[in-house]
Amino acid sequence: MAVERAEGPLREAHKWISDLEFERADPVRRLLRACIGNPIANYFPHSVQRLVLGLMRSELAAATWTDPGGWESMVISYADRHRRLADKLLCTFGTMPAALRNRRRLAARVIARLIDAAPAEPVEILCLGAGPGHIVNDAMRQAHRQAHATLVDLSAAAFDYGRRLAEESGHDACVRFIQGDVRDVADMLDRPPHIVKMLGICEYLEDECLEAIAQTVAGVMPQGSWIVLNSISKAHGTNRFFRRVLGLRMIHRSPDRLEALLRPAGFADFVALPEPMGVYHVLLGRKGIAAAK
Repeated sequence: MAVERAEGPLREAHKWISDLEFERADPVRRLLRACIGNPIANYFPHSVQRLVLGLMRSELAAATWTDPGGWESMVISYADRHRRLADKLLCTFGTMPAALRNRRRLAARVIARLIDAAPAEPVEILCLGAGPGHIVNDAMRQAHRQAHATLVDLSAAAFDYGRRLAEESGHDACVRFIQGDVRDVADMLDRPPHIVKMLGICEYLEDECLEAIAQTVAGVMPQGSWIVLNSISKAHGTNRFFRRVLGLRMIHRSPDRLEALLRPAGFADFVALPEPMGVYHVLLGRKGIAAAK
């Protein structure tokens, strides 16, 4: 892994997560997925699979068909219990839901430690493509210092749910939701962010769009502030199922590729932290030199 050149607090990033309990797949389960589960999901007629998921009233499938990659499917993947048998099977035995839950644990811990390492208090967090804000709420619970979070999303559909999450965690006074385009973020901020979170959106953005957002975000970030995002690999083994059955099209990039896209905007000192399913890396970087014009 080439992305490993951090300085300062980021040097400690691997230690921050050393005690986390992640979901893992034992060798037998991996073999069963590779030899039986994934081939069936990928190559069994997609029309039949869609019909079965519909007849079984899968809430995960319905949410993904309505809004591919949206917040409701994420919430269902996070849940401990499911009302529908289809969702219980998908979320219990599927690689991707387990990887999503791992990413949540990993990213929340990392952001909590960045909050504790920030140079000022309250710590300002900017969340792009935020949805309801599960991860930032988790991070604020874990952190020992006060933080304020601005959550920006093109859609306001998740905001009521997000406000309930913030209220339940006791952070409702520290979280605000803004519906808008991330490219207009400079007009949304009262104070520059110490941390920018871009988890769960890069896999849906073309290179040119991601580069433009990086330039925009870099323009509002002070020197030394942190950015947190994720890469995604095809290790989940069901890309064909996602495309044909769920209508979910993701752009798979390595951590090195994401680094290359962000560096022209002035980001450096990257660290890539993998989750054990091998699907996601949470990538941390710092705002270094002035953003390229």
